[in-house]
Amino acid sequence: MNPEEWNPGKLLGLSGSYWNACTVHGAVKLGIFTLIGRERLRAEEVTEKLQGDLRGVTMLLNALAAMHLLIKKQDGYANTEFSSAFLDRESPQYLGHIIMHHHHLVEPWSKLDRGVLTGRPTRGEHFHEDPVVRESFLMGMFNIAMGQAPLIAATVDLAGRRRLLDLGGGPGTYAIHFCLANPQLWATVYDLATTRPFAEQTIQRFGVADRVAFQSGNYLENKILEKYDAVWLSQILHGEGPEEAQQTVNQAAAALEPGGLILVHEFLMNDNLDGPLFPAVFSLNMLVNTEKGQSYSEGQIKEMLARAGARDIRRIPVQTPNDSGIIQGVIP
Repeated sequence: MNPEEWNPGKLLGLSGSYWNACTVHGAVKLGIFTLIGRERLRAEEVTEKLQGDLRGVTMLLNALAAMHLLIKKQDGYANTEFSSAFLDRESPQYLGHIIMHHHHLVEPWSKLDRGVLTGRPTRGEHFHEDPVVRESFLMGMFNIAMGQAPLIAATVDLAGRRRLLDLGGGPGTYAIHFCLANPQLWATVYDLATTRPFAEQTIQRFGVADRVAFQSGNYLENKILEKYDAVWLSQILHGEGPEEAQQTVNQAAAALEPGGLILVHEFLMNDNLDGPLFPAVFSLNMLVNTEKGQSYSEGQIKEMLARAGARDIRRIPVQTPNDSGIIQGVIP
């Protein structure tokens, strides 16, 4: 948004935009769209199924209809084509996991002022130990990656590469799509042991269990013993401070055979660190949720790769909705 575009109405609209977000969060948390499914239900029927309050349920249904996420006709409510596709848990395109992840971030974000003054995360100490929170995070990452992985897998040239390491790969979405796009490729998803059930479920779902394996480990503490000819680091550096991010890049580079390809996928800021907007605001998300994390600029990522010994460092052109980018280098 350019400075000349600001006016009081837009400012106040932005300030109160969390009302709309919380309406969607509440609906997804209650399972409204899944509950309605392919039916048309009256408010009384939805209330009975939820064992809720008729006044509150009716207000929520009306707000969702005003957002054009529900269709209200003759006192009945039905899903739109869009909400059926993306907000009904029975749909393979369901985005509710990432929406619930956003919901869980509301509390730490509401204390941003404290985070700015202290430089410390504002989320609870045991935030990710809650299984519901962890599932929303991991499967939310799956939701986001599913929108980008096929495009990225078609863009990144892995011809001739046979073994890929997906470092901190979560549910394995990128490893799966790289293998689907490259029949000669085998991949290992390397992440914490708590991630294994989600990764193995996703790998089985795509029918690539014979080519994609999961390995438990902490890449900041454990040396990676096997060797690969390509390593993929997607959205993991921003969770760490500069020293730990460099250590991660060094670990990835050390796991490569000579001539191996290292690929870093991140929300990239410009080298002046004043944009684009999403990576700049995402850096604040790291402030309130991590000890040292931040968004990095294209130049900073390139410097990390160079320090790890990479050559032929360049950015791969790829267009994503949130200003993420891919920077690659070759380890001699």
